Amino acid sequence: METYLAITAVWGVYLTAVVFFAGMGVRVYQWATTPRSPVPLGMFPKPATTGGRVAKMLKDTFLAPHSARIEPAMWIFAMAFHVAALGAFIGHGRLLAEFPVLPEILGEEGMNSFAAWSGSIAGSLMLVGVIYWIARRTFGPYKNLSVPEDYLLLALLLGVVVMGDHMRFIYGGTIHADTYREWFVSLLRFRPQIPEKILASNVGWSLGTHMLFTDLFLMYFPFSKLVHAIGAFSTNLTRSE
Repeated sequence: METYLAITAVWGVYLTAVVFFAGMGVRVYQWATTPRSPVPLGMFPKPATTGGRVAKMLKDTFLAPHSARIEPAMWIFAMAFHVAALGAFIGHGRLLAEFPVLPEILGEEGMNSFAAWSGSIAGSLMLVGVIYWIARRTFGPYKNLSVPEDYLLLALLLGVVVMGDHMRFIYGGTIHADTYREWFVSLLRFRPQIPEKILASNVGWSLGTHMLFTDLFLMYFPFSKLVHAIGAFSTNLTRSE
């Protein structure tokens, strides 16, 4: 297990960070150096002020009203997934440091219960969203529009979510955030170490597999169609020119 964790949860993390940030740097450079279209690409109705453009850009990026009108069911599942993913991202902030105020109010036991409930709800919503997208791409008209990349991305995302849920539902009551924080902070200090509590239980296999899927997903992200999640800001701003 120790070797597996060293590959996926230590050196894999460093390699992923290099590939991800280098890949995103190349992407941003390509976007920044692409010649502007001589033809205005704005769509009506266009906001009259800069503040209106920014507000429209934020609304189109975060609420996707066009998708809601065209395919309401997909929009509901997508919004549930993204809200849950945001919650999970914030929750992963405990890998860096404990949240302020909340532990003082809830206490250690209450904080662990709060993390268990919120993490379980977020993980379940994300799993439902991924299953819906797989079903959407496997059955019905969208199957004919799907390419292998769509299934690869969904398979990686499914692996990330399933193994994250496995850690939460199976080991959430025994391995708490402070143990994972010890591992993650050691990575940031470039003195990696896997806590004995992880090595002594099967949660190490779950963490290693969760990180394996996460590493592969993040390394592929800058070169995949999902990079639109970041490019959407400039695209939606251009649409209101």
